[in-house]
Order: sequence, then structure tokens, then C-alpha cells
Amino acid sequence: MSESGELLSGMALGAFRLNGQFLQVAEELARPAGVTAAWWQVLGAVLREPLPVAGIARVMGMTRQGVQRIADLLVERGLAEYRPNPAHRRAKLLRPTQAGREAIARIDPGHQAFADRLVGELGADDARQCLEVLQRLSAALDRLAEQS
Repeated sequence: MSESGELLSGMALGAFRLNGQFLQVAEELARPAGVTAAWWQVLGAVLREPLPVAGIARVMGMTRQGVQRIADLLVERGLAEYRPNPAHRRAKLLRPTQAGREAIARIDPGHQAFADRLVGELGADDARQCLEVLQRLSAALDRLAEQS
């Protein structure tokens, strides 16, 4: 395999492992609030502003169908609600209810404690560098996807 092939494989395998590790941490942080990591992810996407399911999927890198399934569960459990979308009659906006916001607020202390531990382990400069590299990699993949 060429060097570029080895690098791609290594980056992909590293990203898959990180994804699994982050999902495990997220599940542990979300559990005491009575939500799953996936529910937290979708609720987190709409905390600042309501979004249609397709917009949540785009922002979170998830499938529209997966987000739709989770959004429907969140609405069914009273953690979110659908609102009319002035820009699109059929694509309703999802927004958290007060109960949804309270669930996310219960996650915040554990999230902060874990963030402090992780940044303490890496050091703030290395943590910033990790974030920058991940953002650059994601942007490069987006550009390549647009060219396809």
C-alpha cells in the first residue's frame, strides 16, 4: 500500500476508535439524565435554535432517517417538540422542551468534570492543537465530498 493509502487507513481507523471512545463517554455522561448519547446529540443540536431534521443531520454528520427516528422519540417522551417552519411548510422545526433543556443541564456538571480531566491529561495547548487538526481534517473531507 502507498504512503497516502496507509495514512488514510490510519486516520480512518483512528477516527473510528475515537468515535467509539467518545460515544462510550457520552453514554456514561448522559445516563444519569435519563437520555442516550444519540438523544443528547440531537437535543444539543437544537439548544441554540430550532432546526429541521435535515439540518440537524447535516450539522451532526448523521443520516436524516436516524435523526428523524430520534427526534420522534424525543417528541414522544416530551423532551422536544415540532414547531412550524416559516421557511418550509413540511419540514417542521425541532426544539427542546423545558424537560429537554433540564435533561441537558443535568449532563453539564459531568461533562465539565470530564472535560477538565481530559484537558488536564493532554494540556490545554495540545487539546487546542487536537481540535484544530480534527477541524482541518473534517474541512478537507467536506471539500473532497463537494468535488465528487
